[in-house]
Amino acid sequence: MTGSRPKPCRIMISEIVIVRHPVSVCVPVNHKVTLSVRAEGTGILNYQWFTDDEQEVCGGTEADLTIRAKKTQLYVCRVNDHFCNCVFSEWVKVKVLDIDKSGLPVHWQGEPHIAVNPKPQTVREGKKVTLRCTAFGIPTPRYQWYRNGQPLLDKTGDTLQIDHATAEHGGSYLCSISNVLEERWTEPVDVDIVQMDQLPPAVLTATDKVALLIGNLNYSNHPDLMAPIMDVHELANLLQQLGFRVVSLLDLTRDEMLAAIDKFTQLLDRGVYGLFYYAGHGYEHAGRNYLVAVDAPQPYRPENCVCVQRIMLSMQKRHTALSVILLDTCRKWYNQDCIPSCIMPLGPSGNTVYGYATCEDAEAFEVQDGGKSTGIFTKYLNAHILQSDKVTHVLEKVSEDLGRDPLVTGKQVVEIKHTLKEPRSLADPVRTTGHTRELHLRDACWRQANELPRKKSLMFLCRVEVEVSFSAMFSNVLVAFATVKTTGPRTQDCTVTLSSIPPMEDIFSRPGRSEEMDSLLFKKSDNPDCTLRLCALQKLKESLVIRVDLHYTNTDSKLRHTASAPLFSHERA
Repeated sequence: MTGSRPKPCRIMISEIVIVRHPVSVCVPVNHKVTLSVRAEGTGILNYQWFTDDEQEVCGGTEADLTIRAKKTQLYVCRVNDHFCNCVFSEWVKVKVLDIDKSGLPVHWQGEPHIAVNPKPQTVREGKKVTLRCTAFGIPTPRYQWYRNGQPLLDKTGDTLQIDHATAEHGGSYLCSISNVLEERWTEPVDVDIVQMDQLPPAVLTATDKVALLIGNLNYSNHPDLMAPIMDVHELANLLQQLGFRVVSLLDLTRDEMLAAIDKFTQLLDRGVYGLFYYAGHGYEHAGRNYLVAVDAPQPYRPENCVCVQRIMLSMQKRHTALSVILLDTCRKWYNQDCIPSCIMPLGPSGNTVYGYATCEDAEAFEVQDGGKSTGIFTKYLNAHILQSDKVTHVLEKVSEDLGRDPLVTGKQVVEIKHTLKEPRSLADPVRTTGHTRELHLRDACWRQANELPRKKSLMFLCRVEVEVSFSAMFSNVLVAFATVKTTGPRTQDCTVTLSSIPPMEDIFSRPGRSEEMDSLLFKKSDNPDCTLRLCALQKLKESLVIRVDLHYTNTDSKLRHTASAPLFSHERA
């Protein structure tokens, strides 16, 4: 039997299989996004990405497509081989949101980030309830709404809507946002359903309150002032009573003023009340106000100063619910040859208030009031600021009081400018619901910049105990107090002194100025053995060490001794 030749066999061309489809994403505008597809097949595979308008994506010929997200768009990828096999991936959406992304981590990996939180509501029966929650995520997050802790099975979008609310729809709502990386939860918000005659008037609230107060008085090239010490100190205390986080600073150079203003605006956010106050030399030219830094030369120019309108613009960019600027400064212009710095006009933005101590081309005065120096504008401002009236009404009362003061009749008149669209007051309550993440970030930043050293007790080898405590007169002026609490069995005539390394110049130590500073510090019951005033802390370039020196006489030898101890290190903020 003869052998037979093998028959030729037909090669079977395998189909293309997509083993991983791209995923939809939700990102901020201009965020860089990579869409990926993975496929298996025979030979070399080719890729082409398309948009929903059937346009080929330029350069989209790889398995990974990286784009700069400009607008919401659909994408699909075609995969083909050299055997005319072709398959398409699933369509995916790149959802682009042009909303605030200030809290997005710098190295964001795609975990859900809540950009818009739901807000509490009080609505009448039969009316519509709408709760919105928006989150960035790679992949696009999934949403699940809850009422009173129970999932609402049909509410799985970023917007929960109830067309005709009834009493049973009232309760506490929150939303779970998740993708394959993580799950996040919004803060619960209350939805109250009331009958027509039960609806209370709307209560205006702030998500937080932040104030920056700057007083410049010790000038290098211009006349010194007296009033800013007392004015800034008293206004800071009053604003704290109204629930403001207050940063109060004295004697700043232009660079230090700009740095302080930058940190101040970083503490602002959507819904926050922001207040900026300045007392010191200033002027106005071409409708712009300028604050004179303590290092400004003589004569000064706009570039040596800080433009107030730039401060307001930076506040408005943070979407504050109320922005207030109070200026206790002159508005005269003394150098007509200077050209004002270029600044774009402010766009129309609601709830902004300017309170000027004086009108255009006029001076603002400081007076002696009960033995202390005060700006006459701030004197009356402090008398009314705790009132719960609309902020412009408070300023109108200040204007009326100042107008009746015979010391400045015909010389100084308060001017108020505003774009208030709501009757907001500095005394409005703070409600943080729905803004917990932003509040935590502000809390961390606030603690870093404002935490005081704790009270310390030092026990020296000679058995003398010294207690050291601290007080912040201003955010950049710290005072240390030392008191001998107990003496040792062989010590007498104990005294204590404090010093700092490096030494911090006390710019308020000269006669007249020192007494006024001390009047802010001490109560009649206070009797420390030693105080150390640490000024201009914003200039620290290294750690600050407080040194405690104990001086005493040994009762056995009758010799005078000194014992020293470093107390604490204060890091520059």
